[in-house]
Amino acid sequence: MSWGTELWDQFDNLEKHTQWGIDILEKYIKFVKERTEIELSYAKQLRNLSKKYQPKKNSKEEEEYRYTACKAFLSTLNEMNDYAGQHEVISENMTSQITVELARYVQELKQERKSHFHDGRKAQQHIETCWKQLESSKRRFERDCKEADRAQQYFEKMDADINVTKADVEKARQQAQIRHQMAEDSKADYSSILQKFNHEQREYYYSHIPTIFQKIQEMEERRIVRMGESMKTYAEADRQVVPIIGKCLDGIVKAAESIDQKNDSQLVIEAYKSGFEPPGDIEFEDYTQPMKRTISENSLSNSRGEGKAELKFGGKSKGKLWPFIKKNKGAAPEDFSNLPPEQRRKKLQQKVDELNKDIQKEMDQRDAITKMKDVYLKNPQMGDPASLDHKLTEVSQNIEKLRLEAQKFEAWLAEVEGRLPARSEQARRQSGMYDGQTAPPVNNCAQDRESPDGSYTEEQSQESEVKVLATDFDDEFDDEEPLPAIGTCKALYTFDGQNEGTISVVEGETLYVIEEDKGDGWTRIRRSEDEEGYVPTSYVEVYLDKNAKDS
Repeated sequence: MSWGTELWDQFDNLEKHTQWGIDILEKYIKFVKERTEIELSYAKQLRNLSKKYQPKKNSKEEEEYRYTACKAFLSTLNEMNDYAGQHEVISENMTSQITVELARYVQELKQERKSHFHDGRKAQQHIETCWKQLESSKRRFERDCKEADRAQQYFEKMDADINVTKADVEKARQQAQIRHQMAEDSKADYSSILQKFNHEQREYYYSHIPTIFQKIQEMEERRIVRMGESMKTYAEADRQVVPIIGKCLDGIVKAAESIDQKNDSQLVIEAYKSGFEPPGDIEFEDYTQPMKRTISENSLSNSRGEGKAELKFGGKSKGKLWPFIKKNKGAAPEDFSNLPPEQRRKKLQQKVDELNKDIQKEMDQRDAITKMKDVYLKNPQMGDPASLDHKLTEVSQNIEKLRLEAQKFEAWLAEVEGRLPARSEQARRQSGMYDGQTAPPVNNCAQDRESPDGSYTEEQSQESEVKVLATDFDDEFDDEEPLPAIGTCKALYTFDGQNEGTISVVEGETLYVIEEDKGDGWTRIRRSEDEEGYVPTSYVEVYLDKNAKDS
């Protein structure tokens, strides 16, 4: 099976076919190139998608990724980023191993094809030239033969005519001989050229053309093989990344299996647990008998009478305010007193940890500067030791400043942690469900420290604000005999008691304590027989009588 023998007369068709083969190869190159662009675009979109849903640094969103479900989602985003990288690898491999190589091969193929068909056309032109020479010698031989016949006939006619002179007859005879000789020469030339043409024609059809067509056939077959190999490479480029893509998918599955709903539920408790106790039962208020009461709108608190259970203010539900707490839209206080006890403790602990880290960082820097100064002292040519004194002083000042700041927050933390375990028996009975927990018991001390303007900031949801009635005060203010003083207190800050049941105090003022803090953050004081109420415990310094403590 050879194009040289089977297709000896199909030069033009072979030229068209080989050009079509190159066009097919270029079409395949274009296909692969577009595939690589799609892979790159897909990888870019995957990366952008992964980046879009990554948590923003130093934002509330970053805190949400403590939950196992969010961690699994973050792992999925990271795996998708690696997944996108594999599609970039596919694009790179296809570009380097297929499109670049095939583009180079196509240029070589075009040059080879051009060379082969140039040789074919040259052979064609040569045989056509030989054919024209043969035709020319044949026509000349034919013409000379005809001329010789006419000259012979003319001589015979002159020889037969008696009226023609002998000289004219001789002239005609010589002319006939000349023409006959020319015909013989033309015949010999025609015969020679014919033999030469036949030889060239045999060479053309049985040697030159078969050789050229065989080379063209081999060239075309190499193109086909090369295209097949490229298709295998195309498949391998995909197959090579399948194991890694499989690992990415396995990573997503593993992340999904690591989700722990119980752990997430515990994190919700840790994030939002206030430390307050639920409110006790509201006692029946008998309006059939005239009573002196101090009642605010929408009361949620208990009346407190002699021998009755003490009310734990609190039991904060969504959007409800605690007793005696005003809304403050301003900035949160530095000591986080706007937060419930448990959340406040966490914030203070977090702040202390941050400050300790900053202190350690500054101390490391101080040590590094000190070492550098020692090096400069031993090797003055490396630098001036005095140039580091200013920096060393600055770092030391920063350390001292941070330590003071840390001590301040540690004091607040110690105050909160000191209050959290203190719980009255009544609170224990009201919240027996906390007794079996391993976490330290906490009570109502959200009001440990209010801002000096007497306000308390609540950052929780504001769905339904309910002003709490301090019916605690009703029975006690109705008592004919006022409660005895159990000590005195000194106001540390000015407190503007604008809510029902509270009393205003001025910084430095001395008052009587008639009921100490029960764990709800409020102390009951008296200025005179008719003027008493509650103030935040953190706003006063209490001095209890020894006898009162003993009793």
